[in-house]
Amino acid sequence: QVQLVESGGGLVQAGGSLRLSCAASGRTFSTYDMGWFRQAPGKEREFVAAIRWSTGITVYSDSVKGRFTISRDNAKNTVYLQMNSLRPEDTASYYCAAGYYRRATISRTTDAYNYWGQGTQVTVSS
Repeated sequence: QVQLVESGGGLVQAGGSLRLSCAASGRTFSTYDMGWFRQAPGKEREFVAAIRWSTGITVYSDSVKGRFTISRDNAKNTVYLQMNSLRPEDTASYYCAAGYYRRATISRTTDAYNYWGQGTQVTVSS
Protein backbone atom coordinates (compact mmCIF):
# COMPACT_ATOMS: atom_id res chain seq x y z
CA GLN A 1 0.00 0.00 0.00
CA VAL A 2 1.63 3.22 -1.18
CA GLN A 3 1.36 6.13 1.21
CA LEU A 4 2.43 9.71 0.68
CA VAL A 5 2.21 11.95 3.72
CA GLU A 6 2.85 15.67 3.37
CA SER A 7 3.82 18.01 6.17
CA GLY A 8 5.33 21.44 6.67
CA GLY A 9 2.56 23.73 5.49
CA GLY A 10 1.49 26.80 7.39
CA LEU A 11 0.99 30.56 7.41
CA VAL A 12 3.88 32.76 6.35
CA GLN A 13 4.34 36.38 5.34
CA ALA A 14 5.20 37.34 1.79
CA GLY A 15 8.93 36.98 1.21
CA GLY A 16 9.21 34.18 3.75
CA SER A 17 10.10 30.52 3.37
CA LEU A 18 8.63 27.11 4.08
CA ARG A 19 9.84 23.57 3.51
CA LEU A 20 7.32 20.90 2.66
CA SER A 21 8.08 17.22 3.20
CA CYS A 22 6.55 14.16 1.60
CA ALA A 23 7.23 10.86 3.37
CA ALA A 24 6.79 7.99 0.92
CA SER A 25 6.24 4.35 1.86
CA GLY A 26 4.86 1.10 0.52
CA ARG A 27 7.22 0.40 -2.36
CA THR A 28 10.58 1.21 -3.86
CA PHE A 29 10.40 4.53 -5.67
CA SER A 30 13.54 4.22 -7.76
CA THR A 31 11.45 3.95 -10.95
CA TYR A 32 9.12 6.77 -10.04
CA ASP A 33 8.85 10.47 -10.64
CA MET A 34 7.83 12.44 -7.57
CA GLY A 35 5.89 15.63 -8.09
CA TRP A 36 4.45 18.55 -6.19
CA PHE A 37 1.18 20.07 -7.36
CA ARG A 38 -0.97 22.79 -5.84
CA GLN A 39 -4.59 23.76 -5.95
CA ALA A 40 -6.12 27.09 -4.94
CA PRO A 41 -9.84 27.46 -4.23
CA GLY A 42 -11.84 27.55 -7.45
CA LYS A 43 -8.83 26.65 -9.58
CA GLU A 44 -7.54 23.49 -11.18
CA ARG A 45 -4.68 21.55 -9.71
CA GLU A 46 -1.43 22.77 -11.25
CA PHE A 47 2.08 21.43 -11.57
CA VAL A 48 4.77 22.94 -9.36
CA ALA A 49 7.87 20.76 -9.53
CA ALA A 50 8.99 17.17 -9.99
CA ILE A 51 12.06 15.02 -9.54
CA ARG A 52 13.04 11.68 -11.07
CA TRP A 53 13.99 9.58 -8.08
CA SER A 54 16.68 7.55 -9.83
CA THR A 55 18.64 10.42 -11.38
CA GLY A 56 17.70 13.48 -9.34
CA ILE A 57 16.76 15.39 -12.49
CA THR A 58 14.26 18.14 -11.71
CA VAL A 59 11.70 20.25 -13.55
CA TYR A 60 9.79 23.33 -12.41
CA SER A 61 6.88 25.42 -13.49
CA ASP A 62 7.80 28.88 -14.74
CA SER A 63 5.94 30.47 -11.83
CA VAL A 64 8.22 28.93 -9.19
CA LYS A 65 11.51 28.50 -11.03
CA GLY A 66 14.31 30.17 -9.13
CA ARG A 67 12.28 30.34 -5.90
CA PHE A 68 11.41 26.69 -5.16
CA THR A 69 13.72 23.69 -4.99
CA ILE A 70 12.68 20.05 -5.04
CA SER A 71 14.97 17.39 -3.61
CA ARG A 72 14.88 13.86 -2.25
CA ASP A 73 16.54 11.96 0.55
CA ASN A 74 17.02 8.33 -0.40
CA ALA A 75 17.73 7.16 3.13
CA LYS A 76 14.54 8.71 4.49
CA ASN A 77 12.40 7.99 1.40
CA THR A 78 11.31 11.61 1.57
CA VAL A 79 10.85 14.34 -1.01
CA TYR A 80 11.15 18.00 -0.08
CA LEU A 81 9.97 21.26 -1.56
CA GLN A 82 11.92 24.25 -0.31
CA MET A 83 9.90 27.37 -1.01
CA ASN A 84 11.61 30.75 -0.78
CA SER A 85 10.46 34.28 -1.61
CA LEU A 86 6.87 33.23 -1.16
CA ARG A 87 4.11 35.34 -2.68
CA PRO A 88 0.40 35.61 -1.87
CA GLU A 89 -0.33 33.87 -5.18
CA ASP A 90 1.50 30.78 -3.88
CA THR A 91 -1.37 30.26 -1.43
CA ALA A 92 -2.87 26.82 -2.08
CA SER A 93 -3.12 23.25 -0.90
CA TYR A 94 0.06 21.47 -1.91
CA TYR A 95 -0.02 17.81 -2.90
CA CYS A 96 2.74 15.26 -3.24
CA ALA A 97 2.36 12.68 -6.02
CA ALA A 98 4.19 9.62 -7.33
CA GLY A 99 4.06 8.22 -10.84
CA TYR A 100 5.83 5.32 -12.51
CA TYR A 101 7.78 6.90 -15.32
CA ARG A 102 7.37 5.64 -18.86
CA ARG A 103 8.95 8.44 -20.83
CA ALA A 104 12.32 10.11 -20.97
CA THR A 105 10.85 13.44 -19.89
CA ILE A 106 9.28 14.03 -16.48
CA SER A 107 5.55 14.55 -16.76
CA ARG A 108 3.87 17.76 -15.60
CA THR A 109 0.30 16.50 -15.86
CA THR A 110 -1.81 15.04 -13.07
CA ASP A 111 -2.83 11.98 -15.10
CA ALA A 112 0.76 10.71 -15.12
CA TYR A 113 0.80 10.34 -11.34
CA ASN A 114 -0.76 7.29 -9.73
CA TYR A 115 -0.52 8.07 -6.03
CA TRP A 116 -1.38 11.24 -4.13
CA GLY A 117 -1.02 12.55 -0.62
CA GLN A 118 -3.75 14.25 1.34
CA GLY A 119 -2.32 17.73 0.89
CA THR A 120 -0.95 20.44 3.16
CA GLN A 121 -2.13 24.04 3.25
CA VAL A 122 0.22 26.91 2.50
CA THR A 123 -1.06 30.43 3.13
CA VAL A 124 1.04 33.47 2.26
CA SER A 125 -0.12 36.79 3.68
CA SER A 126 0.66 40.11 2.03
